[in-house]
Amino acid sequence: MAIINSVLGPLDTTDLGFTLSHEHILTTSAGIQQVFPELIQRERLLERAIETFSIMKSRGIDSIVDVSTLDLGRDIRLLEEVSKRSGVNVICATGTWRDIPRVFWTASPDTIAELYIREIEVGIEGTGIKAGIIKVANDMGGVTPEGETILRAAARASKATKTPISTHTWAPERVGDQQVSIFEDEGVDPNTVYVGHSNDSTDINYLKGLLAKGVWLGLDRLPGGHHPGTPEWEQRALVTKELIDEGFDNRIMLGHDWSVDSFVNSEEMRVLRHERNPDGYLFIKNKFLPRLLELGVSESSINQMMIENPKTFFALNH
Repeated sequence: MAIINSVLGPLDTTDLGFTLSHEHILTTSAGIQQVFPELIQRERLLERAIETFSIMKSRGIDSIVDVSTLDLGRDIRLLEEVSKRSGVNVICATGTWRDIPRVFWTASPDTIAELYIREIEVGIEGTGIKAGIIKVANDMGGVTPEGETILRAAARASKATKTPISTHTWAPERVGDQQVSIFEDEGVDPNTVYVGHSNDSTDINYLKGLLAKGVWLGLDRLPGGHHPGTPEWEQRALVTKELIDEGFDNRIMLGHDWSVDSFVNSEEMRVLRHERNPDGYLFIKNKFLPRLLELGVSESSINQMMIENPKTFFALNH
């Protein structure tokens, strides 16, 4: 259908297969690996990631969209190695998450857009590995002034390169509406936009309102429930079923927002993560999709969300 950027080079969208639309392999902070490498223990994490992703591949997960940006400690060579040795396709991101570098606060959207464009068209950090998606983030309290600059930069980079945008939102405050409004002001095609973490809300009217604007909906915090006031996964399954019943299975994608454990000195954190989600990246396969089937969702709708929609989303934007 279309050729897109993956960490191993050009990838035909027909080869995406079963795709998790919002994940991370490693999450940390910009510069940590260079200054305090003992906090990451990169080689140990790499081997654990390869083992984890090899199991995922054997269970039928073909691709992930890794939306880790510079400020999330993106390690582009690590992503490349995990993909190469596990067989899982990895689409990596340019853009900016919530830890917006201070130097960006007073930069123009056009200046920042050029940086994103370089990572899409030339490559990341001199590696030649090109981003296939643009990541932006706005959280509690909505779109800040510097957050708006990032959104406008992403919009301009997207229009210049025909690269889609993936957003982090805080759905309980309907932050997706604010993001879409800015994208509309920038003249962005809504087919370019994926509004993530939308299943942190059970407000069907909010979710349907986003879909009515023509964007894609990321129901990509699973199992979820770890943020106060957000729904547990059973509620998320019911909301997903309701949206499918309304005919929106062709505009929804699923993911976990998960990452490989990199908490070197925190056994307590590891235990909490395992208790919350012992299935890790396989939760959707092991628990969520079987529950949707029990609720009456068809295999056709599941294939639409997990295979056809990611393929269409990327193909439309290249």
